[in-house]
This record gives sequence, structure tokens and C-alpha cells, in this order.
Amino acid sequence: MPQVTINDIFDVARAALEHHGAGSWQAEHVARATASAESYGNVICGLQYLESYCTQLASGRVDGTVTPEISQPKPSAILADAKCGFAQPAFAAGLDTAIKTAKTQGIALFSVANSHTCTSLGYFTEQIAQAGLIGIGFTNASPVVAAPGGKDRVIGTNPIAFSSPDGDGGLGVHFDFSTSAVALGKITMAKYAGDTIPLGWAVDENGAPTTDPEAALRGSLCSAGGYKGWGFGIMAELMAAALTGSVNSLDVGGLKLPDGPPHRLGQTYVMIDKTTFTDQFGARLTRLADAVAQDDGGRIPGQSRTPRETVDVPDALWANCAALAGR
Repeated sequence: MPQVTINDIFDVARAALEHHGAGSWQAEHVARATASAESYGNVICGLQYLESYCTQLASGRVDGTVTPEISQPKPSAILADAKCGFAQPAFAAGLDTAIKTAKTQGIALFSVANSHTCTSLGYFTEQIAQAGLIGIGFTNASPVVAAPGGKDRVIGTNPIAFSSPDGDGGLGVHFDFSTSAVALGKITMAKYAGDTIPLGWAVDENGAPTTDPEAALRGSLCSAGGYKGWGFGIMAELMAAALTGSVNSLDVGGLKLPDGPPHRLGQTYVMIDKTTFTDQFGARLTRLADAVAQDDGGRIPGQSRTPRETVDVPDALWANCAALAGR
């Protein structure tokens, strides 16, 4: 298994996207997100997604050359219409306006509509925190989660992400989690590895709990924490789809299917200026972090989060990525 630098991952991802029809600046933003995911060990949102990006560019399921349309329908609300293009360039196109608005108004609502899957939601909230703002993000996905006690797929894994700055210009808190009990990719990986899955991750097509990943893939995922996670998943669905005019999870085909209608998913980010009411945000976070640090084994989410400069990439995956790039 070769050791590959994050810079090389960025280069091959950008080349592959451009080779399959993406514009240069659009490809750059998607490649940067891909490389970032790999640097933090989030392989499900990294190079494993590159082939589907490329096949969907070739089939027209995602438009890699479109220019997002940015509007500001209300003083503290910014909308980036991705126009069936990638989420990453749409977010980038509206981010500066959203940051300025949040710092002026104290809060901004920044939404992306009609986009391809954003993959790692925390990638976006982290950028908000790096600008000195608190960022809360929501997105939806293709339907894989059933209601507690049910068996039919209704909502996606519907992640929620939160990132906040600390008091010293760094990242104080960061987490990104699916409101399903587990990401779908982990069940797929268990299937290929010949492993079983824990009870509570999924139900089979009849609604019965299962440890068989193949039965789980034919059935539905469960919500994290039962009804509690289900409520958060519904909240993410409304914030991402209903608020932005994007489609419900119910109306999205498999995210990696090469053909079919564009995803048209949505994301919404609540961006808050931590100095709106007080200058004590950093001190309060430090007080909390110090208390957690005194408890052996305890930590604040995202604490000591450090990107790697090189990562292991399976030979077959790296060879496929190089082929996608025309190398």
C-alpha cells in the first residue's frame, strides 16, 4: 500500500475531475475537499468518491462547469444556487458574503440549494470557524433511514456538523456526525470485509434488526439514539431541503449511481458572530475545556485534530484514481 502525499491526492483528484469535464476552479474546490477528507482519515468522503464524481460528470448527472448564482433575499440570508453543480464551489462562491453578513448582523443564514452531495459536511463548518464564526451545518442525502419501528427508507443519513473558534484564532470545537446510527459506507465496507455489523445499526427489509451487512443494505439504517436521532434527522431534512427548496431525501437516487437525475440536495449553515453579546466566548470555552481535560480520557470534540501530510492509499484505489486522471 503506497504512502501518498495530500498534495498528490489533490493533484490527481483535480486532474481526474478536469479530465471528465469539470471546469478548473470547480475541480479545484472539489479536489481540495477530497484531499482534506483523506488528510483527516475520512476515507469514505475522500478518494473513494472520486470515481462517482467522474462517472457522473461524464453522464451529466452533475454539471462541473456551472457558475453558482448568489442572492441575498433578506439582510441576513444568503442563498447559493448550485444549479445542479458541485456543492463545494457553490459554498465557496457565497462564503465571503455570508461571513461579512454574519459579522455585520451578528448572525447569517447561508444555504446552498440544488447541489451535488457535499460529502463531508464538517469541511464547510470548519471554514466558518476559521473565519472566527460559530458554524452549524445541516444537509440531507438519498433515503437510507427508516423511522424507529418502521422498515421503509424515508430520510438520508442527514448529517449535522458544528465548528466553533476558540479564543486564540484556532478551532475550539469540531464535530460532524450522521444522524443515522452509522454512515452507510461503513456497512458497505463491512460487507466487502466479510464482517458482521453491530445490532442497532440497521434493520432488514422486513424491519427486523440484523447483523448481516448484506441484509442491512437491502433494508434500512436506524437512527442514532432511536427517536432522539430520528428527531435530529428530521430537523436536518427540513433545514436542508424544505428551507432551501431542494429535494427531499425521498426524491434522490443513490448518490454514487452513474446515471439519473441530478441530486439537487441542500445544505444550510447558521453562522454566528461569537462577539455579538459578549467578549467572554473564548473564556467560557477554555473553562469548559480545562474541566474536561482534568478527567482522564475526556476531550472536547475536535481537540488535537491534526491533518496528516501523507496517508496510506490502497494500490487498486490509487491506480484507479491515476487512470481517471488519464495518467
